[in-house]
Amino acid sequence: MRVNLTVKPNLQLRSFYLFFMIVSIQIGVGIMGVPRIIFAETGRDSWLAVIIAFIYILFLLIAMFLILKQYQNADIFGIQVDLFGTWIGKLLGAIYVVYFGLCLFTVLITYIEVVTIFIFPGLNNFLMALLLIALIIYSVMGGIRVVFGVCFLFFILSHWLVLLLAQPIWEMDWSHFQPMFQSSLTELLKGARSSAYTFSGLELLFLIYPFVINKKSVKLPVYLGALWSALLVLAATVIVTGFFTPEEISAREWSVLGLFKIQSFSFVERFDYIVVTAWMMVTLPNMILCCWAITYGLKRLYYFPQKYSLYVLAAILAVASIFTKEHYLIQFMINFTAQLGFWLVYVYPFLLLILVIVKKRINKRNGGLTHAK
Repeated sequence: MRVNLTVKPNLQLRSFYLFFMIVSIQIGVGIMGVPRIIFAETGRDSWLAVIIAFIYILFLLIAMFLILKQYQNADIFGIQVDLFGTWIGKLLGAIYVVYFGLCLFTVLITYIEVVTIFIFPGLNNFLMALLLIALIIYSVMGGIRVVFGVCFLFFILSHWLVLLLAQPIWEMDWSHFQPMFQSSLTELLKGARSSAYTFSGLELLFLIYPFVINKKSVKLPVYLGALWSALLVLAATVIVTGFFTPEEISAREWSVLGLFKIQSFSFVERFDYIVVTAWMMVTLPNMILCCWAITYGLKRLYYFPQKYSLYVLAAILAVASIFTKEHYLIQFMINFTAQLGFWLVYVYPFLLLILVIVKKRINKRNGGLTHAK
């Protein structure tokens, strides 16, 4: 397998679109319930945990860019094969593919569960999964440019939901934040770690980077995308903490969606129905990006045609959705994915950076070729 890629002109992307990719992959179903999870660890100082998580993400992005800089035009699959050899490298690449599959499946079943709870209690999981999977297949079949086009379009169409939080902001009780700075550093770090599932998705940069044309300007949109995602999570956390009492936060599984239920309009009785429906524009790009990553990874590692692997993946998702109706199973899948993602997304890149730098120095000392060559 070739380490560095030669990307055809019709598959190349401008770095500008990475902003929308980062936001689309990070903001999905996780933000609907993450304020409650962070609050359980840090209480009224949960907003500090979000800031700490964002600072860590900045260091993570720096490490990822340093790794990619050592190669001419490589993705994570090529880098791992270069460092560990063909067999171990492909095995590690398969772990990435499995992780993307878990992310896709957890987002799918979580959104179906939300629709079931808020709108249609008797909804058939299989039929809803087929509807979402059909949209995913249609987008991924169009190629990487269509995938990024969907991210851009749905970013524009879905952010009007933020305006609906004006009323909860107006009715916030700022005394809920007093006294401040009572959580210990350990509690803040636990709170930051609990946001790992919500902020996951940055690892997709390892796959998209070879497709970017203007790599010199790639950092700014990525950093801005991570900042925008962090601001959205921070805003959601602050509003939830200020609007609900601690008891109400603990009792609400989807605390952010609970903010929309208080909206009252003369022309619609349950505005949260519209919000949950519109939230599909938030979760769908997330699922499309994960699906593309899976099919691309299988093609890169094992030369499976993306078209056929897409159909097989769709069938697996549809069948698996039938057996994951219970909440405890969905929560188990989310927790397992979050644990795997913590080590794979937030810890592994730093270890990889050390290995890349060590190998580069060894090659220079031995007079060998550098990675870029």
